[in-house]
Amino acid sequence: MPIDPAFILHQTEHWLLNHHQSTKLPGYLMLGAKAPIASLADMPDAALAELGGLLARTQRVMETQLQPKWLYISRYGHMPGFALHFHLIPVYDWVEQAFWQDERYRALHNFGSQTLARDLTDGAELTLFVWREFGESDAPPQIQGPGVKQVIERLRTGFADQ
Repeated sequence: MPIDPAFILHQTEHWLLNHHQSTKLPGYLMLGAKAPIASLADMPDAALAELGGLLARTQRVMETQLQPKWLYISRYGHMPGFALHFHLIPVYDWVEQAFWQDERYRALHNFGSQTLARDLTDGAELTLFVWREFGESDAPPQIQGPGVKQVIERLRTGFADQ
C-alpha cells in the first residue's frame, strides 16, 4: 500500500519515516525499508549502517518534540508483502491513564497468578491498548494535546532542525 505523502516525515537513501496512516494516536510512526526486503539479515550493509543513527535521531526528535512518558520501538514483521519496518509508539501520560480507566485492560493486567502494581504496566499491555483503541476502535480515547496533523508538522520541523 503506498504511503500518502501527507504522512511522510523524513527519508534517507534506504529508509522512509512516516506517521502510521491508520492510527488516531498522534506520533505513532513507522520506519520502513525502501527496498522490498523483509529481514535485517538481507539488508545491504549501507542500509544497516544508516539504521542505527536514524533510529537514534528519530527517538531524539520524538522525545524532544512530543515528550512521551515512554517510547516503544518494535519490529513485528511477519505479514507477507510488507518490507522490513519498525513501529515507534509514543505512550503519553494520558494514554496510560486511559488504559487504567478501561476496565477491560485492568482485567487483562490482573490476569494470572500475580497482580502487578499499577506502576508496573508492561509494554505489551500498553501496545495492545494502543493498537485496539487508537487503531481499530471507532471511538478512541480522547486525544490530549495536538492531533495527528499538528504532530506531523512538529516532527517535520524537528527533523529539519537536527
